[in-house]
This record gives sequence, structure tokens and C-alpha cells, in this order.
Amino acid sequence: MGSEDFAALLGRWRDDGIRETRFVLGAADGHSQQERAEADLLLAFGKATWPHLLARAMLAEQLFRATSILAGHPYHRA
Repeated sequence: MGSEDFAALLGRWRDDGIRETRFVLGAADGHSQQERAEADLLLAFGKATWPHLLARAMLAEQLFRATSILAGHPYHRA
């Protein structure tokens, strides 16, 4: 999912009144099939395995980028 699509998704959730969103990072082998089946949405940072501290930073950057796009700031890849 690209940054603009991610921003649009977060905007829809906001506009639909969804009050809480949780992002859960998987262990080295990912999530169980049951956890994956129960998720509303699955996101990935590619097939590479990332350290949790780096994955959290990447998620934070994507959330910041999405809120910037929703606020109307120009997106350099648009």
C-alpha cells in the first residue's frame, strides 16, 4: 500500500468515527494464522526481516507522512 492510499485509509477510518487503531508488529516468524485471520488489515514493510526498533520507526514515519498528506501538505511523490 502506497503512502497516499495509507493516508486515505486512515482518513476514512477517522471520518467513520473509528476511535482506536492498533498496529501490532510480529515476531521474527510473523503472526500466527489465527492472529492474521482476526486482523482487519495486514501491512508489511516488504519481505525483509526488520529489527523491531527500526520497524517502529518506519511505522511512525508512515503515520507522520499520512497525517501530513491528510493535512494537505504537498507529497513529493504525487
